[in-house]
Amino acid sequence: MSTNGVVFPPELVQAMRQAGHIVASTGAGVSAESGVPTFRDAQTGFWAQFKPEELATPEAFAANPERVWQWYAVRRRRVREVQPNPGHLALAEMERRARRFTLITQNVDRLHQRAGSRNVVELHGCILSVRCPRGHHVIEDYQDAADEAVPRCPLCQAYLRPAVVWFGEELPAHALEAADTAARQCEVFLSIGTSTLVYPAAQLPFTALECGATVVEINPQPTPLTDSATYTFHGPSGVILPQLLKAVWGEMAAPQNP
Repeated sequence: MSTNGVVFPPELVQAMRQAGHIVASTGAGVSAESGVPTFRDAQTGFWAQFKPEELATPEAFAANPERVWQWYAVRRRRVREVQPNPGHLALAEMERRARRFTLITQNVDRLHQRAGSRNVVELHGCILSVRCPRGHHVIEDYQDAADEAVPRCPLCQAYLRPAVVWFGEELPAHALEAADTAARQCEVFLSIGTSTLVYPAAQLPFTALECGATVVEINPQPTPLTDSATYTFHGPSGVILPQLLKAVWGEMAAPQNP
């Protein structure tokens, strides 16, 4: 089946229509289409002088909490300035139409939720939230004030930190377990906008393949998954996903308010 130049095999269309469980796994490429810079692309201007381990590790926060806090404040502001793109909206619409739909994301910007996705597994946390490192206190949607000092936990007075997974930290066990279970149980697995290089997330499409799922890769460039995927579509997710949605279920409903 062809939609505006993209040819979707009838077998894929049928597999998605009949699937009892569809899983989509998204990476930085999806957010980049909304204008969210990747971690390293965000290191411009003043921040270009620092290495990732000076901005995104527990050791960096312990050594200089003010610098790390300001770096994440800049990134939070950027995330709030952008909007979900057609790829985000198409995935949210797929969730509404599929029998069961799980969205696994390595992104920390919550653009999927703003687009309307509900069953979301966040492997790397959320940049818009902050938490006490000792587990006492969480603020889900932190609002930065100008020139604010690093806030402290009201219970233990420890510095609050971004609720993201830093380099050298393990992924949240509950999120990783949910993602692995979904990959093992689904009939269709969509790998979207990810390099398939960062483990353990990179293992998920291969786990789905081993369990008999149809695996679809949507990415501008080839990845380690390309030769193994059942179907591969090279291009931006914001172009391909709405067309895939139309091929499987028809026109997309009106977008939800972010």
